[in-house]
Amino acid sequence: MLIPNTSPTFLPWEDTDPAPSWSEVFGNDNPLALEIGCGVGDFIVQMADLHPGINFIALDFYNKGCIKTCKRIDKVGLSNVRVLRAEARSFIEACIPPASLQMTVINCPDPWPKLRHRKRRLVNAGFVSYLSRFLQSEADFYFATDFVDYGLDVAEFMAVQPGFVNQLAPDTFRHILEDYPVSKYMKRFLEMGQPIYYVHYRAAQAGSVSEESR
Repeated sequence: MLIPNTSPTFLPWEDTDPAPSWSEVFGNDNPLALEIGCGVGDFIVQMADLHPGINFIALDFYNKGCIKTCKRIDKVGLSNVRVLRAEARSFIEACIPPASLQMTVINCPDPWPKLRHRKRRLVNAGFVSYLSRFLQSEADFYFATDFVDYGLDVAEFMAVQPGFVNQLAPDTFRHILEDYPVSKYMKRFLEMGQPIYYVHYRAAQAGSVSEESR
């Protein structure tokens, strides 16, 4: 049985529910950003504080993580974040209008380290192509992982992914990303000497094709 989440920051939603009106949810028409896999919320609290003019949707499938995320947000008093418990694809398909996201963030998703399980990884070329339908022109796409193989794989396919411009060029990834919050989960690996792999792309401007995506 799930522990009830009574936080005003939490937005209950089921697959059969209608899509939220984000302007009504947030009380304004500020740009939207999505974090897929918010964990326990320390990253989104920092990111939302850095960008008060953006409305952040923090998504996670695990109820306990959503509760912890809400507690962190409520403690700080942020009004530009809402937390939802849902599976990413079904939520995006049902609740995110096409070309509406100004930013999407995916930090340290399950790496499925065993070779036979890697097809289960969330972030691949097909998923990014799907996600691109929901990104505004020049929207930011951030990916970070502590798993070497995953980081190199995403960096490699994003370098040839149509419709995106590399913001780290000439590098395809970096181990330090300025003005990007470091979560407690990331810090744990950094303290053990394991680098974080950061990938940052931007959706190509409408009507243009980047060198990287040709």
